[in-house]
Amino acid sequence: MKKLIKRLIFSDFFRKYRELLVLSLDLLLVFFSFTISYMIKNDFQIVFMQGIIKNKVIYLALELLIFALCFDLFRVNRSLWKYTGLSEVIRISFANTIAISIIILCRLCIQKPISYGYYVNVLVYNILLIVGLRVLYRLYRKCVVSRKEKEDIFILGAGDAGVMMLREISQNENLKYRCIGFLDDYKVGKIVAGVRVIGTTNDLEKLKQQYQINCVIIAMPSASKDKIRHLYEMCQDLQLNVKIMRELNDTLEDGLQRKSLMQDINIEDLLGRGEVYLDQYEITSYIHQHVVCVTGAGGSIGSELARQLIKYKPMALILIDINENGLYMLEQEFERAKRHGKISKEITVLSYVASIRDKKALFEIFAQLQPQVVYHAAAHKHVPLMEARPMEAIKNNVFGTYNLIECCIEHKVQRFIMISTDKAVNPTNVMGATKRMTEMIMQAYGDNGVTKMAAVRFGNVLGSNGSVIPIFKEQIATGGPVTITNKAIIRYFMTISEAARLVLQAGYYANKGEIFVLDMGKPVKIIELAEKMIRLSGYEPYKDIDIIEIGLRPGEKMFEELRLDDEKTSKTKNNLIYKHEAMPITKEEVQEKLLLLSKKLEENASKEKLKDLIFMMLKEKSKV
Repeated sequence: MKKLIKRLIFSDFFRKYRELLVLSLDLLLVFFSFTISYMIKNDFQIVFMQGIIKNKVIYLALELLIFALCFDLFRVNRSLWKYTGLSEVIRISFANTIAISIIILCRLCIQKPISYGYYVNVLVYNILLIVGLRVLYRLYRKCVVSRKEKEDIFILGAGDAGVMMLREISQNENLKYRCIGFLDDYKVGKIVAGVRVIGTTNDLEKLKQQYQINCVIIAMPSASKDKIRHLYEMCQDLQLNVKIMRELNDTLEDGLQRKSLMQDINIEDLLGRGEVYLDQYEITSYIHQHVVCVTGAGGSIGSELARQLIKYKPMALILIDINENGLYMLEQEFERAKRHGKISKEITVLSYVASIRDKKALFEIFAQLQPQVVYHAAAHKHVPLMEARPMEAIKNNVFGTYNLIECCIEHKVQRFIMISTDKAVNPTNVMGATKRMTEMIMQAYGDNGVTKMAAVRFGNVLGSNGSVIPIFKEQIATGGPVTITNKAIIRYFMTISEAARLVLQAGYYANKGEIFVLDMGKPVKIIELAEKMIRLSGYEPYKDIDIIEIGLRPGEKMFEELRLDDEKTSKTKNNLIYKHEAMPITKEEVQEKLLLLSKKLEENASKEKLKDLIFMMLKEKSKV
């Protein structure tokens, strides 16, 4: 019987005609309710007069048609039975009540006698039978799943997320876990969704020994990163496997299978600061119903900026990048989001393949679309590559930014916000030097009377293209070794979403070329980062996967800095954003430097001469 049911449910015929089959079954139950109610009304006496039977059949057919329309209106036949809950019960009740009400009104209109008790019975039986069938199926599924061999676990957190996680592991046949108790610091002794809260997270060591469990699931979406780190380290000390519940944005589209809420904990869960609180009114005031442009939109920072920006409902979002593949994928992502109602269909998203080096192309786009806010994330950023080809860094980062700034002023853009880097502070590499030069250009043109300008400076972004995290992941996946430049090296880290949100907030403070610095939190030793990532992958550092030093790369620093010695720093309203006042530099000075760089590029100067020249320019300015 079990195999027959399973074969029926997963057959192609059932998948294709499921909604029609479910509707037919529901109408069969309605017919049964009418029959039982009729027999009760007539004391189980059946009148076999031909005229009466004919009329009853006609009326019953019309009544079933009304029920079918109401069931379809409330999507009763479209819900998945194994997820039957309160919302489905309410929909079924409403559909049946409205159907019965329509039938009663129709009988009143044609002046037919009405037995209200009869229709009340039909309504009650309908709801009980239709809901009962779904509940029985859900119980059947639960019994089938519970009989399978499963691993006992604890769920850390007995709130709404914990209950959701409990339902997930009880209904998802692919999850081989059984929750034997919640751990929660505030609900000890209570019963949550049928499962007891057996202790607090501080009792984990004692309860592990008592129940012999080897795995826990952290279901605390509102917990701080410090709390998650603390729980993870506690579990590591107890040699417990750790999973985490994370929010998913899946839409079950394109035939994809539903992903589980439970996933392996990763390094991004342990680094960064978590939720960043923003002044929504301030951000909305300069983005909502404005035409916003993002350069470098196909990159990791640019694409995340675009995702955050679109939530504030700009009139139009212009995406510019020379990387056509990244641009196309982002555009498709927004189109899918529109189809699924995640973003407004009224927002115009326009993608343009163009280089910021091409001044003419920029001017054409700006003249046509008249953007009001520009986020500049386009840049060459990989340190070793730029050391090998400094001319490319200068052409793109320096002259590309200069083109964009001139374009913004010419077309009266309201705000220009540029993404900078901590490598621009006392730079030791070409990439950092070019980014420092772009800051100087921005500051020289900051007080222009037309466009408010600012740069936002931050350190390493977790998961961005070419960052250390994906490199380490790939090295671990291939069996190692994991390579680090120096065991003493430290870096600041921030998640992509954190960085993008703070850039939006800093954009509101933009005025006359200030540089805003994001609070990057505590620095992280790269050696410790590598060790954690190896353990998260289920290996033991130095035993399963080795970690080796390869020495500092050309132009790389041991320690990153976030401010120049001469920069005057002040706080903003947001305690995660600091402001450095614009340093004194004139347009004439900048023009002189750009002219000299341009001549050297035209002369095809060697990379050594270009490096010497740009570093000399920065040193000259530092003495002013």
